[in-house]
Amino acid sequence: MNSQPSPDSLYARSARRGKHKIFIGMSPGVGKTYKMLEEGHRLKQEGVDVVIGLLETHNRQETAEKSLGLELVPRKLITVSGVTLTEMDTEAVIARQPQLALVDELAHTNVPGSQHEKRYQDVEQILAAGIDVYSTVNIQHLESLNDLVARITGVVVRERIPDRLLEQADEVVVVDVTPETLEERLKDGKIYAPEKIDQSLQNFFQRRNLIALRELALREIADNVEEDALEETQPNTTAPYCNIHERVLVCVSTYPNALQLLRRGARIAGYMRAPLYCVFVGDPDRFLTREETLQLETCERLCKEFDGQFIRVAGLDIAKAISDVAKQYRITQIVIGESQRSRWKT
Repeated sequence: MNSQPSPDSLYARSARRGKHKIFIGMSPGVGKTYKMLEEGHRLKQEGVDVVIGLLETHNRQETAEKSLGLELVPRKLITVSGVTLTEMDTEAVIARQPQLALVDELAHTNVPGSQHEKRYQDVEQILAAGIDVYSTVNIQHLESLNDLVARITGVVVRERIPDRLLEQADEVVVVDVTPETLEERLKDGKIYAPEKIDQSLQNFFQRRNLIALRELALREIADNVEEDALEETQPNTTAPYCNIHERVLVCVSTYPNALQLLRRGARIAGYMRAPLYCVFVGDPDRFLTREETLQLETCERLCKEFDGQFIRVAGLDIAKAISDVAKQYRITQIVIGESQRSRWKT
């Protein structure tokens, strides 16, 4: 007798919220939709009931061909001012009761007269019905990155999604290609129509924009991975933290060389594009002199000029105090100078 569970039993729905998997990329054309469809075909071959809730091919032949063989739920017709437009028929998707629905362009704004203003709200309704959803989105559509993306690209993105969607997603997949590959796809007409290629290359698809957007996408997902790992770490556990990003800690004293050390640490943090922290461990048994206080205030002011965080702690065991700070702030790199006082010797 075969004891292996069937794909249907593995994917069987109960009275639960559906699982959400998001495919995210740095820009249009990286292959998010293609990857989503590829996953849909794989699961269908394993026996999972998969439908396409909404697909935007943008006249891309490869995308259209990849959708063949997957059931497509017909769109809903909506008439606005005498013009008939189409949107995803959310109620039809739910009535169909698939195990998995593929929904393109999560940040899309629905036409007036739709049940929901945004497509991500349609997706949330489908998830609430116990249906799993795979969806796609570009990094520039995240609400918290809107101003930053506008500064980088000069383009204000109107269609946005709340950051919580990424935080609440069961899985987020970065679909990544190099800026050079994306430029080639654009020039080959695989992203936009020929008449839009030159304009795109001179505006949104400039090399510097693509590099910055790619880094944003990778860093955003790295942040989510690290946060998830920390949430899964049990209190009082001795297991190491999962550090995705570098974090630099500079240990300063009240001596003049502390400023030089702080500048060196700031350069290291800059090279690594890492957060900068600066710690001073004070002796609880003595007061600082006026000169020492001024020196420490100068260090704190310089640290803030480098966008760093200045931390003051007290302790007789300096090594332990530094170690405690490093653990608390998940430090990966510690910069410490040669001691001029016996108290710093270990």
